[in-house]
Amino acid sequence: MSSSDMIRIENLVKRYQDLVALDHLTLSIQEGEIFGLLGPNGSGKTTAINCMLALLKYDKGSITVFGRNMQPDSYDIKKQIGVVMQNVAVFEQMSVQENIDYFCGLYIRDKAKRQSLVEEAIAFTGLTDYRKMRPKKLSGGLLRRLNIACGIVHKPRLIIMDEPTVAVDPQSRNKILEGIVELNRQGSTIIYTSHYMDEVEQICSRIAIIDHGRVLATGTTEELKQMIKTGETITIEAIELDDTLLAAVRGLPHVFDLTYEDRILKIRLSTARHNLVRILNFLKEHDISFGRVFSELPTLNDVFLEITGKELRD
Repeated sequence: MSSSDMIRIENLVKRYQDLVALDHLTLSIQEGEIFGLLGPNGSGKTTAINCMLALLKYDKGSITVFGRNMQPDSYDIKKQIGVVMQNVAVFEQMSVQENIDYFCGLYIRDKAKRQSLVEEAIAFTGLTDYRKMRPKKLSGGLLRRLNIACGIVHKPRLIIMDEPTVAVDPQSRNKILEGIVELNRQGSTIIYTSHYMDEVEQICSRIAIIDHGRVLATGTTEELKQMIKTGETITIEAIELDDTLLAAVRGLPHVFDLTYEDRILKIRLSTARHNLVRILNFLKEHDISFGRVFSELPTLNDVFLEITGKELRD
């Protein structure tokens, strides 16, 4: 185990009767990272998190957190972990402030220290004007922020965030993402799962792509992009092509995949100079008219699609 590994998961196997949820999953997360876990639904992300927290028994393998074996009764380890799950878990009969204070009280006994931490969490999540309100009066975005405040109020070393921005408005989403980066800057290591590729690309220092309970690839966004064939995607709108012309485009150098739907041509090409010039020259030679043309470098979405063969929202 590397000295900077905060979490080390080795050969983790978890079965539910005939279903293998985790298939010899191996993963290391280093101190100070915002580590993105990406995978389609049913890939094993949530099972891995529940095993990491010792909420689920697993069949084989080992998990160390902060260099120690994680067990269901490892309360001294668990005190240093904050969890923000996808389903909001707060008490409806308590105000915003009372909820945050309750969750802080699970970790911090000292009343003065707790009061100061609660104030800090309220200010940090932008809930100052809503402290006396009950959760059912809050908008979806504010409710998510309350959920986060309850999970981070005790200043944990490790924060696990499972889809914290699902179904929130763009303003709240940006506020949450800024908050996550700030928590990391203040010293927390963060494990982050999301269905929004742009979020993961924006805030994560390293990413693992998981499917069928296994890690398919790990690295920075740039490292992951180097692993795939796609070097560029060229999109051409309002273009009329017959099968013969489509076959000719498919035969051009460096083209390895294309789709043509609703008069929109999407061409995926491997990395090469002058790809766009080559395509435009072809269209000119064949006197093919077209609308807008744009070229994009590979995104995390391309990486995910090429490595797993699936769209993330499958």
